[in-house]
Amino acid sequence: MTGEGTSDVPLWVPSPERVARANLTRFLDTVRADGIAAPDYDALWRWSVEDPAAFWPAVWRFTGMIGDPGEEAVAGLDRMAPPDPVVGPRWFPTGRLNFAENLLRHRGDATAISFSNESGHQRTLSRDRLRADVAAFAAALREAGIGAGDRVAGFLPNLPETVIAMLAAASLGAVWSSCSPDFGTPGVLDRFGQIRPRILVAADGYHYAGKRIDCLQRIREIRAAMPGIEQVVVTPYLGPEPDLAGSPGALTWTEFTAPHQGAAPAFAQLPFDHPLYIMYSSGTTGLPKCMVHGAGGTLLQHLKELILHTDLTPADRIFYFTTCGWMMWNWLVSSLAVGAGVVLYDGAPLYPRPDSLWEMAERERVTVFGTSARFLAASEKEGVRPAGDRSLGALRAILSTGSPLAGHSYDYVYTHVKPDVHLASISGGTDIISCFALGNPIGPVWRGELQTRGLGMAVHVFDGGGTAVAGEPGELVCARPFPSMPVAFWADPDASRYRAAYFERFPDVWTHGDWAELTEHNGLVIYGRSDATLNPGGVRIGTAEIYRQVEQLPEILESIVVAQEWEEDVRIVLFVRLRAGLALDDALTDRIRRQIREHASPHHVPRRIVAVADIPRTISGKITELAVREVIHGRPVRNADALANPGALDLFRDLPELRT
Repeated sequence: MTGEGTSDVPLWVPSPERVARANLTRFLDTVRADGIAAPDYDALWRWSVEDPAAFWPAVWRFTGMIGDPGEEAVAGLDRMAPPDPVVGPRWFPTGRLNFAENLLRHRGDATAISFSNESGHQRTLSRDRLRADVAAFAAALREAGIGAGDRVAGFLPNLPETVIAMLAAASLGAVWSSCSPDFGTPGVLDRFGQIRPRILVAADGYHYAGKRIDCLQRIREIRAAMPGIEQVVVTPYLGPEPDLAGSPGALTWTEFTAPHQGAAPAFAQLPFDHPLYIMYSSGTTGLPKCMVHGAGGTLLQHLKELILHTDLTPADRIFYFTTCGWMMWNWLVSSLAVGAGVVLYDGAPLYPRPDSLWEMAERERVTVFGTSARFLAASEKEGVRPAGDRSLGALRAILSTGSPLAGHSYDYVYTHVKPDVHLASISGGTDIISCFALGNPIGPVWRGELQTRGLGMAVHVFDGGGTAVAGEPGELVCARPFPSMPVAFWADPDASRYRAAYFERFPDVWTHGDWAELTEHNGLVIYGRSDATLNPGGVRIGTAEIYRQVEQLPEILESIVVAQEWEEDVRIVLFVRLRAGLALDDALTDRIRRQIREHASPHHVPRRIVAVADIPRTISGKITELAVREVIHGRPVRNADALANPGALDLFRDLPELRT
């Protein structure tokens, strides 16, 4: 394995007691009782991908999904890519269920949602209160004429109302789609304009890093540009009475739902692949792709990941730092189906103090803490030491995704956060609304590795010729169908855009776009996106291999690396954002190069290193290597509105350092 290697011993091994009580252990026992030879996880994984027609019904039964699975588990398993014009494989083709019914199955006074923001804890909703609020909002939607297949759009922060509106739409069979409120009007229109929602649910604004950011003007602009929106519902967040002047017919949340308080819950029983969510690609290279995800596939996959791979139970309190424009929000909310308490947070992750989220975890007694690799690296840089400053006795698992987790971040967690914690670096994407690589609560954690390939996911690493390899980098692929594949792309009747997105590199094999390596432990190392992979002198290098080294230096807050076309080849260019008051002098430049050369390889050393004041990111917080690459070559970046800070692109234009 190139780059940062693992140690000879694991960083963490679950205790025998923890293994014995794990959901995954119980599932293994169930499978063995049915006559399947699965002595350990690796054998279980092999069975799950070799016999999906038996594995997925077993997951349905074990997780207690509400609904009728029908007579067969899958039709068309012999193909993966949808052929023109026929759809691809269909899971549980005669099955029926309702997504919202599953998430609202648990009753009583136990906490369903606990909501905090930068000012601290705000409010708590019990299971019964959530169920009642969903029923009232669903009744209001029904009176507005919303039914199966209609689109309901959310332009909302991470509020309880966002969960309520989504579940209400799902209970009717309507399709939910959401954008984070930090999108500008053009970015929202690029997304919602394609799917034409009938209802827009929005908040009057949101809080971020101590600022109150008003959204009412953007709501007016969105409504004016989309005459198909029949009703705007605004939930107060910045103040009790939002000014809806200039928004004809707009209602506050209370006005919309008041006539329907006390309505009885009702759940439409719908086909397994009935559309539930419309999700979007980042949109930095063109109009965002609109991926339609089915209710059954989303629920089944999420329950597998939450119950088996995260070991979630009704006794847990699970948190994930996410906006409503990132698939981790959808994943987090599915925890309600397990009966776990869901902890929502709105605001900046390091405000008002660098340890604010850890303080929240302590206060809320979070047991599963979900975050990004960037946050863990930032906590380390800021000197945050939860192990010494916070009481995290309830915490048993930390999840990280969004980008590859560097080896030093593994060290940081086990040294400075909690030594006895299951650290699971997970990876998947909006495209599958789930994960290809996940945690294994009954297996060891190795430094720098994602623990395992997900059950039921035939994940491999292919070389350029399409042969599965181990111990060397290649393309991350999935060779067999799985239930959470998109049921369609929006406005793609012949599935041509769908096929082009995933199936052109290797015929009938899902190519995910990650450059990865399968390790000797059957774990994965992900080196970055394939389309951002560097290739100087014919040596293929994942960008994460460089980030892992550079961001260990205390002077550097973050970095971005791209390939510049140069002299009929490419050369590596590294941009660094430094701590305030520091300059990129010769000494620091030499230290950066030495760090990369000694801990990666001479091939990884950048030819140019340039300091910049900011680094462009998507709304979901991911750095945009492709956008920077286009800018330094003088090429246009389409849909810069998909970026959280599009002005940062100007910092990369016409740089004198890149002319020689």
